[in-house]
Amino acid sequence: MSVLLFGASHRSAPVSVLEKLAISDTDRPKVLHELLESPHIDEAMVVATCNRIEIYIVVEAFHPALEAVGDVLSRRTGLGLAELSKHAFVRYSEAAVHHLFSVASGLDSMVVGEQQILGQIRAAYALSDEQQVAGKVIHDLAQRALHVGKRVHSDTGIDRAGASVVSVAVDRANRVLARQAAGIQRAVVIGAGSMGSLAVAHLARSGVSDVTVINRTVEKADRLAVTAREAGVPRARGVGVDQLVSALVGADILIACTGAVGNVVSLADVHSALAVRSAPSDLVVCDLGLPRDVDPAVAGLPGVTVIDIESLAREPGAQAAEEDAQKARDIIKSELAEYLSAQRTAEVTPTVTALRQRAAEVVEAELMRLDSRLPGLDGAQRDEVAHTVRRVVDKLLHAPTVRVKQLAATPGGDSYAEALRELFELKPGATGAVSTAETAEDPRA
Repeated sequence: MSVLLFGASHRSAPVSVLEKLAISDTDRPKVLHELLESPHIDEAMVVATCNRIEIYIVVEAFHPALEAVGDVLSRRTGLGLAELSKHAFVRYSEAAVHHLFSVASGLDSMVVGEQQILGQIRAAYALSDEQQVAGKVIHDLAQRALHVGKRVHSDTGIDRAGASVVSVAVDRANRVLARQAAGIQRAVVIGAGSMGSLAVAHLARSGVSDVTVINRTVEKADRLAVTAREAGVPRARGVGVDQLVSALVGADILIACTGAVGNVVSLADVHSALAVRSAPSDLVVCDLGLPRDVDPAVAGLPGVTVIDIESLAREPGAQAAEEDAQKARDIIKSELAEYLSAQRTAEVTPTVTALRQRAAEVVEAELMRLDSRLPGLDGAQRDEVAHTVRRVVDKLLHAPTVRVKQLAATPGGDSYAEALRELFELKPGATGAVSTAETAEDPRA
């Protein structure tokens, strides 16, 4: 079995395409089960963030499984596989694993080194497990990816600055509002999920004195507002979406990160708020949602600056020091080799098991033949003969079975398992398929 990845991110696709591919929290279980409806897909996991959508599936054959993913996405987006492929990337076997390790390490993030991706991968695996579409391969892959990500963050300085998409957006907003003496004092955050929580935490550290949290569920907004006050924000409140315009009237910055499908903030909302301001002042709108939470037309309003995920990738704070990035790549390379070695060893186990089962069957058949030819053997004699025969077989099989596991851990090791299957005429159905690995791409390419 091999891992196949079909994905798109800020590196491969514009926001307009990512919006079409975006899968909401409520739709992800449905998509997972649609994928598993294909006979060519055995396991699945969907990693979705504000700037990427990646589908990891466990397959026996590359092309039929890729077509199955294309069918699922085409039904959702209305785009054919050829059109999707213009903005997507496909990785198979070793390359797919390498990519996930790079993602977990923050190397493929818009803000290199950010740690939020670890929580997003953890949530992706938890959902697959909950929906019973994750088997051993996805389990091992996700757990090792989380391990690699944690190791990179602990053993390198890749996240030394503690940067995130939110922090980079707020830093840019501060530069835009530099001509306002007080800077950012009043903020509105739309969305009380993980990204909203991150935004509130960063605003609190930045010294913002007034935060309004807006959410469809007011109780969630209230809880996040309490967190803001505990973090040192003097004035923090939670309100419903019906209070959006009034909240924007006095705001310096709006951070939108709801994960909703479709715009949450309309052109009319922002225009109405600006129209009743007591004094002219700039408003920075940080649209971190995918699909976009804010109507793009808002960028045309006087005094409004829109910062979206497309523009953030060009910010200086989004890059990590090359020395730290190289250390991370070295760790990924080492962990990838160890993971693949373990997987190859595990994949040959069914072949070894089948060989031992075949030997046991031969031994039992010969003992039955012995019983028919020497019916006068007493129980003790027969037991001694049986013990001797089994011991001889075990000794003969010990060296080749141990050695084939060692050889299987090396690149191309699957050929030794195949040789065992051919030499001993093992049933194909008794062994697992040993996948081939492609050369992983250099993340700098």
